[in-house]
Amino acid sequence: MGLQLCKPMLRLATSSKWPRVLISGPATQRHASRLNSPFLEVSEEVQAAVTARMPVVALETTIYTHGFPYPENGQLASDLESLVRKHGATPATIGVLNGVARVGLTPRQLNELTASAGKPDTRKLSRRDIAYICGMGITRGKLNGGTTVSGTMLLAHLAGIKIFATGGLGGVHRGGENSMDISADLTELGRTPVAVISSGCKSFLDIPRTLEYLETQGVGVATFSDGRHGEVEFPAFWTRESGVPSPFTIRNEKEAAAIICEWFSSAYAPVKSIDLLNTADAQSNLGLSSGFLFANPIPARFSIPKEIMDNIMSQAIQDAKKKGVTGSENTPFILSKIREITHGDTVVANRSLVEENVIRGTRVAVELAALELEEQGAPHRDARQQISAAATQSRKLDHPFLSAHAPVETSKIKTQSQCEDVDVLVAGAIAVDSSCDFIGGGKVGNVVNPNLATSNPAMINQTLGGVGQNIATALHYLDTPTRLCSIVGDDVAGVSALAMLSERGLSTSGIQLSTNGSRTAQYVAINNSQKDLFLAMADMRILESQSEFDSWKAHVNACRPKWLVVDANWDSTTLAKWIMAGKASGAKVAYEPVSVAKSQRLFAPGMGGEQPLGTMPHNAVDLASPNRLELASMYAAAKEERFFEREDWWQIVDAMGLSSSGSREKLVAVSNRELVDEGIPQQSIQLLPFIPIIVTKLGHQGVLLTRLLSPEDSQLTSRIAAPYILSRSHHNDGIVGGVYMRLFPAVELLPEDEIISVNGVGDTFLGTLIAGLARETTEKRVDLVDIIDIAQRGSVMSLKSKEAVSPEIHALSFC
Repeated sequence: MGLQLCKPMLRLATSSKWPRVLISGPATQRHASRLNSPFLEVSEEVQAAVTARMPVVALETTIYTHGFPYPENGQLASDLESLVRKHGATPATIGVLNGVARVGLTPRQLNELTASAGKPDTRKLSRRDIAYICGMGITRGKLNGGTTVSGTMLLAHLAGIKIFATGGLGGVHRGGENSMDISADLTELGRTPVAVISSGCKSFLDIPRTLEYLETQGVGVATFSDGRHGEVEFPAFWTRESGVPSPFTIRNEKEAAAIICEWFSSAYAPVKSIDLLNTADAQSNLGLSSGFLFANPIPARFSIPKEIMDNIMSQAIQDAKKKGVTGSENTPFILSKIREITHGDTVVANRSLVEENVIRGTRVAVELAALELEEQGAPHRDARQQISAAATQSRKLDHPFLSAHAPVETSKIKTQSQCEDVDVLVAGAIAVDSSCDFIGGGKVGNVVNPNLATSNPAMINQTLGGVGQNIATALHYLDTPTRLCSIVGDDVAGVSALAMLSERGLSTSGIQLSTNGSRTAQYVAINNSQKDLFLAMADMRILESQSEFDSWKAHVNACRPKWLVVDANWDSTTLAKWIMAGKASGAKVAYEPVSVAKSQRLFAPGMGGEQPLGTMPHNAVDLASPNRLELASMYAAAKEERFFEREDWWQIVDAMGLSSSGSREKLVAVSNRELVDEGIPQQSIQLLPFIPIIVTKLGHQGVLLTRLLSPEDSQLTSRIAAPYILSRSHHNDGIVGGVYMRLFPAVELLPEDEIISVNGVGDTFLGTLIAGLARETTEKRVDLVDIIDIAQRGSVMSLKSKEAVSPEIHALSFC
């Protein structure tokens, strides 16, 4: 007997942007009024995906509101949604925010909900609680809540979503035959036709009675064999075996999809008259109203042996009994105790199994959608290709600069790791970059620069850019665990930027959505016929009017990065907050000046009085990477604000040991006469007390490194470094050992016709530089001198790329 495939629950209605949802079939009678309720909101993206029969995966939110603290929960939420998109489906994160049950939380809503974790008004919501918390919003103020398995299943079904991936399932508690302590998850599975993918039940529950209860409720239960042969045991969350045989065993996602399609075939199909149902229809269209549980065992490498877990569990349960912990408080107490006993090992295992379940659930959703398309006559392979193409288009959100964007090769690039592993935190701009390359040939003749006050022929490209984003992307391509903190507008460009970053594997949990109507930042570069910047226009106002900093500060405190990279697109007040937060966390701070005008923000009025801009050894900025014009601007600003008249500045300059005579010849010897005439080495030296490492980008002339050495620096005794030691200190203050200056020639000069884009070249340089420095450990010292040429090679790769940052830099090696 062939499979009778699921009918669509939703159909399209005319809309200027996204299709609105209209309900057909049995949902017309059962759910239409509820979906029109002011207390239930289904996002436009989820509506469109369900209507178009694209794969959709529901995700719960209790794990964020009651499982992980902020901002780690925000990162996990972003990562799980990213996994769903990466594997070809649309995520539908479900929760209650401001008194409204929401299916498909937007990034801004998700950030708001995760930020409410731990607050008294943030509730844990099963089926029974949803009406209460939404109704109370009318009289007691808007409340928030994370939905459990039960609550998520209910809301997913109302929106027409058939697949739900989660961590673990509630069950019958030990002694439940007397206490009747049975999770609402089990009764929900008995009444709601949603397929749940989880890692079984936690082993402190009564697993045999849980399976018996599910059987009584008419719930199908099957366990993925996960490469094993024969029948397998039902998993116990942290362990792959529970000692209890699984009712059924399946091999793969395709078998799961076939079961779902048969199981739910009438639950999501138009109702037929009873008179028209014949025997064959009754057999093939089961139309069961209960759910189905697919148990996915934890990956073997994270599994805790059953014997060890049983002992840990017994100890935790005894502690709960002694303290009289029961009811809804029982599970959180036991979980906390287990985390304590295992020294956090279960937290790592928990995250791993959730991620694996989301991946498995997404693959099931993709197979199910393909089976549904087969009903329309498409071969299975073509159906899967159609699903994949539709999912890709959905991620691009119909935005022109993304649909035309070259795909990024990310197969060799690691996905964003946990917050504890973040080495570099980047605080800066995300922008839509437009690059206008002037065409100087043809009728115009061999003209280098475009004409002002008229239109000019040009090649125009759009990419995802912004200094902070470019630097973070470079770090990510170089396998450096990175967190990007920024802000985008609640507009198409902003949502598209978030989707693209997720596709690359970068966490978006540090990126806020503006709540004041600000638009996503934009940057327009007008380049001459030689691809050199002629004029640029930037709208970065979204970063220049920020008053909320606490959530970003929480990211810095939680991640404790080795380096904080901050760009000058922030207003001077926010810039100061970033620098102070970085230093307070113990991070080294790198400053990217961005432009001539914005570079001066580091020396804005008030920055020199109190924190953050002190001199060595109390300097707040450890490294800066200006170009020659930005360096001159920084120097002018510091001079105008009288930074060079401060007593602490004079003390460091005096300790440098610079000669009062013959210094020009020394400067020429370590750089060149043109640079000295321009004043670049001199300006760098005077800024050193505030910024002990200055790496000046000089285009075709290379890179000038100016560095303040400590008395213990090995460069002071190295024969190789000797030609570049500009001075040696004779003070015994233990702060200054000398000054190092070296001009690194350009590693490669490209012909004009090989230069594709200059956007992002400097950002690639700094990102690569910091990637190298972040590899330093207590056992392994990293020499900046060895990294500069590697960073230059990365810049050359970006010059040859249509991307602001070339994915090819992944091939660079720091060994």
